[in-house]
Amino acid sequence: MNQYRQLTDFEIDVLERNSCWSEDWGDVLVAEDFRPNYFHRVMFYGKIRLGSFDKSVEISSGFVKHSGINDATLRNVTIGDNCLIEKISGYINNYTIGDDCHISNVSTMETTEGATYGDGNLISVLNEIGDGNIVLFKNLNSQFAAYMVKNFRNKALKDAIMRLIREDIERSKPERGAVGNGVKIVNTKEITNTIIGDGCEISGAARLSDCTIMSSDEANVFIGTGVICENSIISDGSSIINSVKMQDCFVGEACQISNGFTASASVFFANSYMSNGEACAAFCGPFSASHHKSSLLIGGQFSFYNAGSATNFSNHAYKMGPMHYGELERGTKTASGAYILMPAHIGAFTVCFGKLMYHPDTRNLPFSYLMAYGDVMYLVPGRNLTTVGLYRDIRKWPKRDRRGRYCRKSIVNFDWLSPFTVGEILRGKKILEDLRAASGDNVSTYNYHEYVIKASSLRKGIKYYDIALRIFMGAVLKRHKLVPPSTEKGKGNWIDLSGLLLPESEEQRLTEDIICGNLDTVEEVLERFREINQNYPEYRWSWTYQMMLDYYGLDTLTEEDAERIRQDYITARRAWIAEIRKDAEKEFELGDVEDNVLDDFIDQLDREVDFENQKLYM
Repeated sequence: MNQYRQLTDFEIDVLERNSCWSEDWGDVLVAEDFRPNYFHRVMFYGKIRLGSFDKSVEISSGFVKHSGINDATLRNVTIGDNCLIEKISGYINNYTIGDDCHISNVSTMETTEGATYGDGNLISVLNEIGDGNIVLFKNLNSQFAAYMVKNFRNKALKDAIMRLIREDIERSKPERGAVGNGVKIVNTKEITNTIIGDGCEISGAARLSDCTIMSSDEANVFIGTGVICENSIISDGSSIINSVKMQDCFVGEACQISNGFTASASVFFANSYMSNGEACAAFCGPFSASHHKSSLLIGGQFSFYNAGSATNFSNHAYKMGPMHYGELERGTKTASGAYILMPAHIGAFTVCFGKLMYHPDTRNLPFSYLMAYGDVMYLVPGRNLTTVGLYRDIRKWPKRDRRGRYCRKSIVNFDWLSPFTVGEILRGKKILEDLRAASGDNVSTYNYHEYVIKASSLRKGIKYYDIALRIFMGAVLKRHKLVPPSTEKGKGNWIDLSGLLLPESEEQRLTEDIICGNLDTVEEVLERFREINQNYPEYRWSWTYQMMLDYYGLDTLTEEDAERIRQDYITARRAWIAEIRKDAEKEFELGDVEDNVLDDFIDQLDREVDFENQKLYM
């Protein structure tokens, strides 16, 4: 931090000869090694603090200019070392600017009374006219947001959360707007009541008002041409470009919002991609995507989801061609609570006129297709378990996480088979078995609510569910020594908090600890989420151990039993790969896939045997 001193008479004389002026030179304090010769046509009002100006600043590739201040009006401003500030047509008022910044061709930068910087803004998602169920603040992540949405009708919990967030905001609230180190702001009209983090670049923005931009050296934020952003928070590594209009929003780490997208009262987390369309009261969890002008995300909860256009919801039958960002629909939930696509690839959906549609009665039959023939709706249970699309999606999402190592506030568990999804599979398998028991084997179709299941589809559905169950048990067994679980935690139902998979009992414990004050800060709540995620393998083992006992009708698990489970795992996994191979070859026969694409994919399947004998104790 600079130690400041008064200007000397000689320095004042140089500044005045360079057409600089101050209403009181005594209020202009400078660093010890300050040099006045790099200041031209600058007007000073109020309390001014200036660093040293010894280095040059890169304007463009290969083009550097010496640091300094030219053609600017400053009031109550602190400026760090080696900044270049010029062509300020209006003024900079009540701001602290860090080191090595380049600010050029800007109209106004100002902090006014009552600035919030986007913190503490209460919005309503899922219901655009609701009372509000998410508080926007800098430390928000997808788990905390999903938890608030789910539980904000609990008044005691809501009051406790509001208090924690209010205290967190007060602890970190700056006295005035601030610009971090190494920031570039050029060709921008208005910046008001905005915090701008290190390494951020703002080029051509129209207006930023009451915002916090959490840029960092590891994960820079870029704000581009024509952007209007109000009452919003933008996290590390994100980009907002090409005339985006955003109000009352939170943008999580490594998100991309572009090409005229408009958003209000919405949240976007971890690697979401939004372009051309619109979002209102939308909860967009990790890896949500929308590409088309006709897309409107409104009143829904999404993750691992591609909205597609109004007439084409990114048909998941699209498989071996070039990968389109956001292909896997992990979960979408409407304001009424009905799932469009159940989390983690377990949703039933309709392929009808190129559009994916959800039917609530099918939510207990995961990984299923619905297909319409005239007035009859056919349900194909478990079909999506054995598609090329699923296989590809399982592997692609971890590779698409663009977040910096230290910029991963939102937790994303990439397990496609987990106690959460496998619990749904178990329920789906039981439904099919109950249908078969009730109607017998000698029928051509079964009726499930108003849907028709062909007998062959029902038999395959049970088979596919069994394959998934045995793959899951074998995969978990490979990761644990054959000892009973050390905890009861993990048994019972599981839930998905926008990327965090956890036992329902752990969510209940979290709620109790917040209400009674055992968790007394936002950081303690966030640490609890991290702790739950770190304990995921232990909780998963507790759930899976009981599942294996139930599935195989055992009282305890011996080494002999474990060997049987391992062999069932290998058999099931090979059957799964064989089904995926058939799906790939079927697509190739349609003529839409090149020979080399099929060959590469089959070669990848052939290498799957390498995973079968690995032991990965965790």
